[in-house]
Amino acid sequence: MAVTREGIPVRVWTFPGNTSDQVLIRTVKDDLSDWNLNRVIWALDRGFTSAENRRYLQRAGGHYIMGEKLRGDSAEAAAALSRQGRYHTVAGNLRVKEVRVDDGAARDRFVICHNPDAATRDAAVRDQIVARLQDRIGGSDTLSASKRAELAGQLKTKPGFARFLRATPGGLLRVDRAKVRADANFDGKFLLRTSDESLTAADIAQGYKGLYEAERGWRDLKSTIDLRPVYHHREDRIRAHVQLQWLALLLLRVAETTVGDTWRNIRDELERLHLVTLATTEGQVAQRSELTPGQRSILRALDLPEPPRFFDFAPAVE
Repeated sequence: MAVTREGIPVRVWTFPGNTSDQVLIRTVKDDLSDWNLNRVIWALDRGFTSAENRRYLQRAGGHYIMGEKLRGDSAEAAAALSRQGRYHTVAGNLRVKEVRVDDGAARDRFVICHNPDAATRDAAVRDQIVARLQDRIGGSDTLSASKRAELAGQLKTKPGFARFLRATPGGLLRVDRAKVRADANFDGKFLLRTSDESLTAADIAQGYKGLYEAERGWRDLKSTIDLRPVYHHREDRIRAHVQLQWLALLLLRVAETTVGDTWRNIRDELERLHLVTLATTEGQVAQRSELTPGQRSILRALDLPEPPRFFDFAPAVE
C-alpha cells in the first residue's frame, strides 16, 4: 500500500508473518535492489522483528514498520509500554501514543495503538477464560496432591489457562488474580516499531493496517474464491488460473470499496434475490422476487441496472 511522505507517495510492502522462512526477507529485498527499489518501507508481522532483520531492512535507506509482542521478553517493548504520554485519535476510534526508545545501537520509534472496541472484546474473552478456569479447579482442594498435579499439568497445556493458573506453596490451585489485573493493561492494544522518522503516527498505524489487508486477501483467495486445489499441469495454465483468481479478488475489493460494505454482506444480500417459475393453465412465466432496499442500494452503488422482472414466457401447448 502507499502512504504519503512530504507529498511523495511511499510504497509500503506488507509481509505476512506466517511465512515459514525468514530468509525470504533477504531474498525479496535483494530482488527489489536489482530493480533499484531500495527506499521502501516494509510492514511486517512480529515474527520478523529480530535485530538482525531490522538492520538488514535498513540497508540502502530502507525502513520498516513492525509489530511487537506486548507480552514478549523484549526490553525495548517493555520500556515503550512503561512510558507516560497521552493518546490521540487518528482514525475512527483508533488511538495512538508515540514514544522513543534508545537501545544504544539505534533509536526506534514505538507507537502504542489502542482500540476501545477491541479492549471490550479482550476483556470479555479473558472473563470467559477465567470463569472456565475457576470451574475446572473448583473442588480441587479435596483431591490428593498427585491428582492436583495431574490436573495442573492438563490445564497448563492450554495457553489461556496457563496464563492465569498458579499453585500455592501448599500445592492448591488458584486463579492468579495479579496476572489477571496485569493482563487487563494490554486490552485493545498493539505495539508498533518503526525506523522511519518522517511518517506520522497515523501513517504508521495505517501502514501496518495494510498488512491485515494483505493477509485478508490471501484468506479470501484460499477460501472465498477457492484458489486451491489447482489441477493444471502446464505452467501457462497455472499462471492463467492464478491470474483469474487475482482478478476475482480485485472485483471483490472494488465492490466492497464502492458499496462500503464487506463482500460477505453484499453476497448474502444479493443471494436473497430469487427467480420463481409460475405455472398456470395459460402457460409458464419466470418472475424474479421484489428487490429489497438493500439490493437496490447495492445495484445503485455499482451502477448496475435492475434485472428484468419477467423471463421466459412459455404459453401452454394446445
